[in-house]
Amino acid sequence: MTASVLVHREAVAAIPTLAPRAWRDHVAAALGGGARAVALYGRPVAAADAAAASPGDDVVVTAVLQDAGGALATARTVVAAAHGYHTLTRDFPQLHVLERELHEQHGVRIADHPWLKPVRHAGRAAIPMAAYPYYDVTGKEVHAVAVGPIHAGVIEPGSFRFHCVGERVVHLEIQLGYQHRGVEARLLAADPRRLAPLVETIAGDTSVAHAWAYAAALEALLGHAPDDGVERVRACLLELERVGMHLAGLSGISADIGFVPGASTYGRLRTAAINASMAITGSRFGRGAIRPGGVVARFDERGAAALRATIDRLRRDQAEIDACLRTARTVRHRLGGVGVVPTSLARQLGLVGFAARASGVALDDRAACRGAYAARPIDPHVEPAGDCLARTSLRIAELDASTRWLAAVEAPPAVAPPPRSTVDGPLAASLLVVTLVEGWRGEVVHCLETDAAGGLVHYKVQDPSLRNWMGLALAVREVDISDFPMCNKSFDLSYCGSDL
Repeated sequence: MTASVLVHREAVAAIPTLAPRAWRDHVAAALGGGARAVALYGRPVAAADAAAASPGDDVVVTAVLQDAGGALATARTVVAAAHGYHTLTRDFPQLHVLERELHEQHGVRIADHPWLKPVRHAGRAAIPMAAYPYYDVTGKEVHAVAVGPIHAGVIEPGSFRFHCVGERVVHLEIQLGYQHRGVEARLLAADPRRLAPLVETIAGDTSVAHAWAYAAALEALLGHAPDDGVERVRACLLELERVGMHLAGLSGISADIGFVPGASTYGRLRTAAINASMAITGSRFGRGAIRPGGVVARFDERGAAALRATIDRLRRDQAEIDACLRTARTVRHRLGGVGVVPTSLARQLGLVGFAARASGVALDDRAACRGAYAARPIDPHVEPAGDCLARTSLRIAELDASTRWLAAVEAPPAVAPPPRSTVDGPLAASLLVVTLVEGWRGEVVHCLETDAAGGLVHYKVQDPSLRNWMGLALAVREVDISDFPMCNKSFDLSYCGSDL
């Protein structure tokens, strides 16, 4: 069986390492030729970089790109933070938040960047939260509305600054960073073989996807290939996580527009989905199940039969409430034409996940690597309209596809917890591994790099929310401010997923 997630392994010595200007031209040429940016990040210069670095250079910058066929490639440069390089964002807006993060984390000067503001307030010269430089919109009829960071509901902290003319939103600026945890630094402070419990809490509603991205990366560094049964169980847990979170999102957006049948029924069905996860893994969020080398899950034939029975019951009730939501005139009126992100804008911003697919961008990493999905592929579903109704309809379609896949799941012949000997071996030396997992919100990216001794020199994590917050900000332009809650829920982004 081929891998069920995208894994890229590359010897550090083989990564093209170019001068800053040549690197910039190389990345620009690739993006201009149809590639997309998966990640762009920095790390401090290490001893192993001495040959490529010049006096004064202190930051290694790596770009991870994906071509139209799904293949990954990397390119690297070494820069002095004070000198940096000329921005790519003006020509390729999809890089705006990645370059902002690079500047924030490592102080790299990004010359001529149009919006070089902090992402998490965690850099060398962090701006105090109270002094955040909001963009200002002036005019006699313009007024500002500040929402957050503490909200009326039980949600994470985030500040939203609306500039409005009457009820119409002219500009929304989103400020996050109120719960910065220093995740990436913590990942480098512990044994790389024992990081799963921390990785699972990067974004709690995406525990399975992050755990799988970590496990696949570590297995690549250990030279271990999981067997078919392990891949099948992991895919089952990933789809079960997708089902639970899509049901939660549909319940939330139904509540926001006052569609009570949807709010109550989708919420009830979400409980059934996460209880199924509890039965298999001992955790409603699938924590503790995916570990490097294997899985820790009660998934024999009896467990698979119980899961199929649960999914069959869920699908019957889901079909009924889906029909009610799709045919309700109030729902179509409330969601249709609101919060539009056209396909061209979605591509420019580099949106990922269901937010991209709802804007006509057929991007789904499950289609690039079949693995456990080979026998029953889940092909990307695309909606062209890019509005709140499209994002809602697409989640219903993806929910249907995942439950259909789970309804036919069969238990593997035997799946045992991974033995300690699987992960106690040495990590491959001087290797960069990039893993992509299509979580329910979008692609989860983990990049691990080792030094000449096999020690972990860098661990980069990217949650899909980081790429999609700007999509929400632009979706609400020219929308009534009262429509923001449903726009926000239609994207369903994670605050902590961005605030690493």
